[in-house]
Amino acid sequence: MSTAEPTPEAPAPTPVEAPAEPEKRRRGRPKGTSTARTTRMVELTLTVSGTVDGEWQADLKQGTSWLTRGLPVSAAAVSRAAQELSAELSGPIDALIGAAREQRAARVAALETELEQARKALAEMDDEGPIREP
Repeated sequence: MSTAEPTPEAPAPTPVEAPAEPEKRRRGRPKGTSTARTTRMVELTLTVSGTVDGEWQADLKQGTSWLTRGLPVSAAAVSRAAQELSAELSGPIDALIGAAREQRAARVAALETELEQARKALAEMDDEGPIREP
């Protein structure tokens, strides 16, 4: 018998996992899901903006498309809409509308005073009569 030298054994190869094959899609509705219709969501963005003078306008956007831009809206309509939505919204909006109303009232009073002065000046011109040349 011959004596053979022991040969170093190579480490056992580790099995390489084969990539899992994706499951084939099955036809029909997956089990366990509801047959009820899902609610379709519609996204609309309404922006209401106002100026210090109390002029309001509305812009309406659906997704990336503008449906309406720069639509004039009355201050009363803005106030009613805010009251319908929430008291938290209506408080600050009504305060802004009130401040704009006060500014408009002050402007009207100033214009009325100016108009009265212009009427007096016109009346004085009429009282003097036409200018006569000697």
